[in-house]
Amino acid sequence: MSFCYRDLISLFNQSFADTYNTRLELGDDEPIYLPADAEVPYHRIIFAHGFFASALHEVAHWLLAGEARRQQPDYGYWYHPDGRDAEAQAAFEAVEVKPQAIEWALSLCCGFPFNVSCDNLNGCVDPDRHAFRARVREQALRYLAEGFPARARIFMDVLRQHYGRPGLSAADFD
Repeated sequence: MSFCYRDLISLFNQSFADTYNTRLELGDDEPIYLPADAEVPYHRIIFAHGFFASALHEVAHWLLAGEARRQQPDYGYWYHPDGRDAEAQAAFEAVEVKPQAIEWALSLCCGFPFNVSCDNLNGCVDPDRHAFRARVREQALRYLAEGFPARARIFMDVLRQHYGRPGLSAADFD
């Protein structure tokens, strides 16, 4: 199957542009979320370089963010770039578990391969990908049992319908 970021843009914008005044857009550089301002009258989720996985990841952050967070650039979160020490890496992973669990579910709804991102290629610590993946999986299974956030459920349904995918089960997260 072919995965085109243009499909994600179209599906996301059809789902949320009117109801949440938010659009998914292709960016050239680093991904970022920008709330509406005096120059652009809508909120923008800007993903990197046309990468399908980047679009899914950035959308996952938006699907999780509450109303107050969606009024702040990058949802008001700090971002320590690649090159983190052990403490900064642990903080990064702690805030990434939930969005990456949602991203994993979105990927499954598309039939797109998912890989956790520790995002620290030049750091002075080697992240434990397997342990981080296990925490993301645990969160995904919790969402599956207790319910994904409302906007995530909406977009998961849209993606499943578009890509002809079945509903998710715990076995999908193995």
